[in-house]
Amino acid sequence: MSNLATTEPRTWSRSRWWLLVGLVFAAHLGFIFAFGDRKPIAPRPLPPTTVLTLSLEGDELLALNDPTLFALPNRHGFAGAAWLELPQIPFHPYRWTEPPRLLPLPVAELGATFVRFLQTNAPGRFAFETKPAPVPTIATAPEITASSPPRSTFRLADGLTNRRWLNPPELAAQPAADLLTNTVAQVSLRGDGSVLSAAILPPGSGSAKADEFALDKAKSARFEPVRSGGEKLTVGTIVFEWATVPLLETNKPPANP
Repeated sequence: MSNLATTEPRTWSRSRWWLLVGLVFAAHLGFIFAFGDRKPIAPRPLPPTTVLTLSLEGDELLALNDPTLFALPNRHGFAGAAWLELPQIPFHPYRWTEPPRLLPLPVAELGATFVRFLQTNAPGRFAFETKPAPVPTIATAPEITASSPPRSTFRLADGLTNRRWLNPPELAAQPAADLLTNTVAQVSLRGDGSVLSAAILPPGSGSAKADEFALDKAKSARFEPVRSGGEKLTVGTIVFEWATVPLLETNKPPANP
């Protein structure tokens, strides 16, 4: 055990590592200050460039360097005076020297052209279109003849549409002071076609007598039995559509023979 303890490597502590890093950093700073260049920075000289200057006076040597001196017309060439120098032509504005001559105004002939135009272009006559005079008519009342009063009807709805009413009632017109609406009676049928229950659905027709008559006919109704058999209930509605006659017709006394 003593031999193994002596052969194990010894590790450095954290403070020792930080000390080594500091020494290396200080050595780098020393090398930089020792071998660094401390000469002042001098500006670099500019290379020679082309400089353009404006000449106020003509230079013959500069004109000779022009490549278009003999190829194109030039103001300083042999034909410059004839081609490129335009003569100054003085401008003389045109002035009217004759005095104005006013046209004579014939006062006696004023409007003669308009009169001549009216004489040669006479407008056509304009006739107003008028409607013919109204013809009076005498209104006649249609002839009133005695006719049979309308009859009330019924129709089957909901579950009774395909069922046949075996004992349909004879419905007459109902006397009332105003038009009556339909009376809707809801009935429940047994399988044999008899009515189990009947009730008038609100609001009714507006006549208690008509609603009572419709309820009585609905309770006593007899429909075609169901062929498939069974006691299954069928719920449907009977709509009584009333024909209304005035109350005065019902209160008239019988005619004398």
